[in-house]
Amino acid sequence: MAPIKVNMRKVYYIFNPTTRTYDRVYPNFAQRFLTILRRVLLFVIFGGLSFLMFDLLIKTPSVQELQEENSKLLSQYRILSQRLDNAMEVLEGIQQRDDNMYRVMLNSEPVSKVARNAGYGGTSRYDNLMDMSNSALVVETTQKMDMLSKQIYVQIKSFDELVKVSKEQEERLRHLPAIQPISNRDLKRTASGYGRRLDPIYKVHKFHRGMDFSCDVGTPVYATADGKIVSAKWQQGYGWTVEIDHGYGYRTLYAHLKSFKVKAKQNVVRGEQIAISGNSGKSTGPHLHYEVIEKGKPVNPINYYFMDLDADGYDEMLRMVENHGKVFD
Repeated sequence: MAPIKVNMRKVYYIFNPTTRTYDRVYPNFAQRFLTILRRVLLFVIFGGLSFLMFDLLIKTPSVQELQEENSKLLSQYRILSQRLDNAMEVLEGIQQRDDNMYRVMLNSEPVSKVARNAGYGGTSRYDNLMDMSNSALVVETTQKMDMLSKQIYVQIKSFDELVKVSKEQEERLRHLPAIQPISNRDLKRTASGYGRRLDPIYKVHKFHRGMDFSCDVGTPVYATADGKIVSAKWQQGYGWTVEIDHGYGYRTLYAHLKSFKVKAKQNVVRGEQIAISGNSGKSTGPHLHYEVIEKGKPVNPINYYFMDLDADGYDEMLRMVENHGKVFD
């Protein structure tokens, strides 16, 4: 017996009231097209939902690796951003010493803030980074890197200029105050700094024209640069005082001394002993009062110890005098 073929397609009938029979219905093209379209749409929706569920619940090894790599890159960007901040702080310290120490001793104008802080023109420079994930962090880090690179370039050019100037001014450097007037490498003798201070005797705020160094009576006092003794005598308020003319518009003054090792019109060299410290004049305790005078005006002596202090020593002394310390006169 031959096998019977069964057609599994749906067959539709409609009741014919005239003949009282069921007539078979054959769908037209539009009906068949809509039927196929519905099936395709159902398949697409079901497939999309299945893929989404699979992606959310089951991550492939490649997806996990990409996510882990992205997380590591993000962490590295954060670390890089922090290191750039630290580098900027170090560079800022170098810039301050450049302007306040190196250029002072070479009588050179400081680098302008406009030149130091000039950035790159236009924000479009970073447009290509805006489409990246975590774009804000990436753009910020890139901007820091650009700024650091620019400022390092400016600083290198500044040092090149200072090297050139220093070679032209070797003679002048010998006459520029460059050491502390007493031995104070550990900075323990640093007392009061330059600026407005409370007068220890009159109890009113007055401008302190120099720096005070606490020391025992009899401590050697040294010339801080080559020059000629202008005077070695008693001055009102200062007590026994030595004043040196170094030329190039610079003078130094050493006050509250006990005795002299030099006399007027004598030539001295940097590091030569000129006096012994004491407690003369208006003084509340043994100490040395030291001033640097440029073109007739007192300036802050802390910027004139560059042969004595390294960068850390300069920062430490700056911190100490900013805390005012003890005022003796």
